[in-house]
Amino acid sequence: MSLRIETREYTHFHFFCGIGMGAAGFNEGTARLGNLEARLRCIGGIDVDKDAIANFDRFAGVKGTCMDLFTLEQYIAFHGKAPPPGWREATPADIQRAAGFERPDIVFLSAPCKGFSGLLSQTTSLTDKYQALNELTLRGVWLMLETWKNDPPGLIIFENVPRIRTRGRRLLDLIQALFRAYGYQYAETEHDCGEIGNLAQSRKRFLMVARHPEKVPPFLYQPPKHKLRGVGEVLDLMPLPGDPAGGPMHRIPSLQWKTWVRLAFVEAGSDWRSLNKLQVEDGYLKDFLIVPERHNGFLGVKEWDKPMGTVAGSSLPNNGTFSIADMRMPHDSGQYAQYGVKRWEDPSDVVINVKSPGQGRYAVADIRPTQGPGAHHNKFRIVPYSGPAGTVTGCDRVGSGAPCVQDPRPSQREDYKQTKYRVTAMEEAAGTVIAASTTGNGAFAVADPRPNGMTQDRENYNSQRHYGVLAYTDTSLAVPGFASHDNGAWSVADHRPAVLDVENPIIMPAAADRLTCVITAQDGTWHRPFTTLELAALQSLIDLDHPDSWWLHGSSDSQWREQIGNGVPRLSAKAMGDCFAMTLLLASTGETFLLSNTPIWVRPLAVSLAVDTSQVPA
Repeated sequence: MSLRIETREYTHFHFFCGIGMGAAGFNEGTARLGNLEARLRCIGGIDVDKDAIANFDRFAGVKGTCMDLFTLEQYIAFHGKAPPPGWREATPADIQRAAGFERPDIVFLSAPCKGFSGLLSQTTSLTDKYQALNELTLRGVWLMLETWKNDPPGLIIFENVPRIRTRGRRLLDLIQALFRAYGYQYAETEHDCGEIGNLAQSRKRFLMVARHPEKVPPFLYQPPKHKLRGVGEVLDLMPLPGDPAGGPMHRIPSLQWKTWVRLAFVEAGSDWRSLNKLQVEDGYLKDFLIVPERHNGFLGVKEWDKPMGTVAGSSLPNNGTFSIADMRMPHDSGQYAQYGVKRWEDPSDVVINVKSPGQGRYAVADIRPTQGPGAHHNKFRIVPYSGPAGTVTGCDRVGSGAPCVQDPRPSQREDYKQTKYRVTAMEEAAGTVIAASTTGNGAFAVADPRPNGMTQDRENYNSQRHYGVLAYTDTSLAVPGFASHDNGAWSVADHRPAVLDVENPIIMPAAADRLTCVITAQDGTWHRPFTTLELAALQSLIDLDHPDSWWLHGSSDSQWREQIGNGVPRLSAKAMGDCFAMTLLLASTGETFLLSNTPIWVRPLAVSLAVDTSQVPA
């Protein structure tokens, strides 16, 4: 006898919905409890970006609404000007209309996070522009609570960057006060989207979950965690960049030539600090020479024992391998070996009346010590500190004997000249600070044993790993909306060979020339930026098994990247949706506990979901 499955549908609505990555993931969320099955359905979303809404309609499967949630004061503070004619503040009635006049069981809010991010300086974050952007968090929560105050959603999920706990503490306290006022219990926590979504990137996010205790009494369980994957596990499922099968989003960006060179010298798994290992003299690399790759034998030289290419009517060195490495000594070549030095065991060339070192090989590498009679080996000689001095004569000068000594004792003079360019020990007192206190006129430098002493206050900057190159087996960092080769680890050491255009010879470009190219790095791989499509794959936005899904509305890579980076990874949202669906399914059956092998979503959250916090003093 088969078990009859009863399906129960729960709805979700999204504020600041973006292109609908989170909504698409929630739509895939399911849960099963006995013969009951839960399904999630999106009833709408709101975002101020009309192009993002065009993509939301496709991914969420429901029409989104383009709407500005700023107050008038916030709009002016952010944009620096009054709104255009016809603009007005959004109301709860507008939110109801955007939801198709349905009441959601789950509301998801992922407000703009730029003002809370550590990538923005503290000074900039405090400007009116970004304070207005930050206040959208409070504004969005208030609109949501007021819209459905007569029939509250059972679960509210508020997501943002972890730094909101410090930079946005005042706003979080106000939001929690609103939750209490509208009868909700809540808890703050954090999670890694990569771990719960089985992704190839680490994306740590702040999460605040609120529940209406009258509607949702059960625990909320944590999604299972997975080990982070390597970027290569995702990229191996995709064609190489530039392949027409990848579409317009799968193209290598055009970068400046100097950027390509920098990426080539970054060690896989490292960042710009690898470049500090290069030796540079007078602005040029000391140990490397960069030349165009040889194509079709251009200026090619054949080895002595190798066959040559076909002899054509234009067999010249610059259009084929028409030169040879000849190991035979040219006839009478000795007469042209100016400044040549003969080995001790070699015979001399013919001695004639015009032979001098500048006219041939008329010098010898003499292995005998120069101690013979008449040798003036004392001129300009320095005597070791432990050795005897030469005889003191009436013409003791450095040019006439050995009256110099290697003195190992440090100078004890304290005069001005002895302190020029001097470095003071860490535990030593500095010299007097005068009006001309520079390294060239006193001991105004210190031997500092502390590592990275000058960068301790730039932790956030260094952690971004600009010009960073990931190994093919590494996990990507979180994909933000501004991901580019020079502001994070957004390049990969790709071991797969690229197809070169051998029909067009390469000419060395200028440093600022923009081009797309392949440079084989020192580790034998191609260090290149991620394509826009690859960033979408790392965010689990696209279905790798269905190339027909590999596109977004629009034609701008910068716009696509911003939309992709601002989204919640689809598979991470699905993992959360599974848990929310189970919690709502339990609530609908009157259950308050489930025996599960997955832990309750962190202790503070478990307490908030199980205890009536209305009885606990605020």
